[in-house]
Amino acid sequence: MSEESAPEKPAPPVDDLVTTSHTLRTPAGELAYTATAGRIVLRHEKHTDGRFDGHEPHAEVFVVTYTLDGADPATRPVTIAFNGGPGSSSVWLHLGLFGPRRVVMGDAGALTPPPWGLTDNQESLLAHSDLVFVDPVSTGYSRAVTGGKPEDFHGYASDVETIGEVVRLWVTRNERWLSPKYLAGESYGTLRAAALAQHLQDRHGMYLNGLMLISSVLDMGSIRFTEGNDRPFPLFLPTYAAIAHHHGLHPGRELREVLADAEEFAAGEYPAALASGARLPAEDLDRVARRLATLTGLDEGYVRRVRLRIEHHRFFRELLRTSGRTVGRIDGRFTGWEDDGGGERPSYDPSIAAITGPYTAALNSHVRSSLGYASDLPYEVLSGRVQPWSYKEFEGRGVSVVGKLSAAMRANPHLRVHVACGYHDGATPYAAAEQVLAQLPIPDELRDRIEVRYYEAGHMMYVHEPSRLAQSADLAAFVTENR
Repeated sequence: MSEESAPEKPAPPVDDLVTTSHTLRTPAGELAYTATAGRIVLRHEKHTDGRFDGHEPHAEVFVVTYTLDGADPATRPVTIAFNGGPGSSSVWLHLGLFGPRRVVMGDAGALTPPPWGLTDNQESLLAHSDLVFVDPVSTGYSRAVTGGKPEDFHGYASDVETIGEVVRLWVTRNERWLSPKYLAGESYGTLRAAALAQHLQDRHGMYLNGLMLISSVLDMGSIRFTEGNDRPFPLFLPTYAAIAHHHGLHPGRELREVLADAEEFAAGEYPAALASGARLPAEDLDRVARRLATLTGLDEGYVRRVRLRIEHHRFFRELLRTSGRTVGRIDGRFTGWEDDGGGERPSYDPSIAAITGPYTAALNSHVRSSLGYASDLPYEVLSGRVQPWSYKEFEGRGVSVVGKLSAAMRANPHLRVHVACGYHDGATPYAAAEQVLAQLPIPDELRDRIEVRYYEAGHMMYVHEPSRLAQSADLAAFVTENR
């Protein structure tokens, strides 16, 4: 190929950050803050034949930060937040709970119509901590560099390394190594946050003050219905009971009373019955099936047909079948319709359908009109492009970061952990989170470093206004404690 016809190499990527100034009015007074939005270029060290060849760009990661004007970085905390998926951007925590602006969309049973809107978040965590929102590669506006392979970032280990580098780079460039530092993750983001706690300590010597694990899953075996794994069935039962209660199938009973019954059954007789299999005496089978049907709101005949094993997607489809409705997985308070009344599983999640439109509209408006960042790329709120997600590091064993979190806590006994659970969360049930935490291999002296809070909502519990207010207060207390 002649020199004249050789294709030109694309220009090397550069950071494209935009900074704006804002004021948030709260009951406690005005907060003057600076927002910075844009993509930062990540580079990795390149070696050829044992020789160092410099730093080669490999990803452009979209980050939005909010910092309080005039604050002392030596005492001012910073919270780095991300959601999960894998494949989710950080829009949910950004515009639902933490950020200075929040989505207005209504709630289950009282949703507002398009085009929705944004309002000041008077309970924003910005009152107590600077905020950094990170979109993993292939979500939001984050992408591999031109010519790069997106799949290189679509896996457990590469994701931890990439987000860890974003954290290190932001902390270093903004001179925040001496600031109190927190990570906040939701759903798969909790698994990521726990792994990052150890990764940042071991790779960069960065010790954190706390982790906020919202809708926590640290051990995938606790929530995955796979052949031979009976563990999730009892752990989902209290959530099934909560959802049934919300839809009027436990008339005259308080939610806490229903949950106590389900928790007791799930901790003893139910798992014992599952373990017995065909050895379970007929009278015991009758009793267990009746109680399961009562707790879940399902027909006893159905419970028997599935051999006492109620898989979660089946539950969401079956619970309100006679009324022609299906319930949400992310939040069982939401309901929707199906085109086939005899289907075994839902064709969509009505809770995801309810929140995706409002959050997508709000983010696209907020980034351009308020933060001044313009891009013609589609903002990937929930991207399937990251699939299949690689767990090659766990080949032959379950996906779990329990050991990494416990190692991080043992090495850093000051690390505190806040866990937030929604009673109606059918994706990461609260009983599973409780069991995993109870089995965390840490000394008893460190168990008081863990706190768990509960809300009468789902996976994104902050779409429920009473839960949002309570959760905002709980997180503010967590960040400000022992400062």
